[in-house]
Amino acid sequence: DETKRSNSPIGDDNADDEVFPRVYLGKYFEDLYPGLKMRHFLTRTVTESDNVFFTCLTLNPAPIHLDHELSKGNDSALSSGGSGAGAGKPLFNSMFTLALLVGMSVPESTHGTTVANLGFSEVLFPKPVYPGDTLRAETTILDRRESKSRPTQGIVTLQHSAYNQRGECVCRATRQALMKKRS
Repeated sequence: DETKRSNSPIGDDNADDEVFPRVYLGKYFEDLYPGLKMRHFLTRTVTESDNVFFTCLTLNPAPIHLDHELSKGNDSALSSGGSGAGAGKPLFNSMFTLALLVGMSVPESTHGTTVANLGFSEVLFPKPVYPGDTLRAETTILDRRESKSRPTQGIVTLQHSAYNQRGECVCRATRQALMKKRS
């Protein structure tokens, strides 16, 4: 039928036969070359509710994430130079920050083209995150190689970085992902 319109995944010529066709935005192995830098369009202001929910959901009762009285001294203890940004606020759960960073990177980098996340080789939190901070993300491709056992896939090393509204890096994560090839 010539009137059919396809919302096919990138590179899928058989999408018209699908009952529920999907659109994938991610880049394939061939598109992810070392040195490629991507600034991601998604940003997020993190809230106290995010922090409390995630901290409780993951069964992490650490007072540094939940206790406002304890948190009164956080900013001076955690920052060099004391920006005052976190005065009296609980420190944001860093596992949420990491998950948010990777999530914000997905549309422009790996959406629908990742076979598997293989792991993280480095995760750093150079500055604290507090409720009310607005985060943005960037990704740089560090390396890639053909898969030795999977000819239709390759391994890519991505470095994701999250920055707050002051331009300070609050998270840097280097990870390896198994990515689809076009052919």
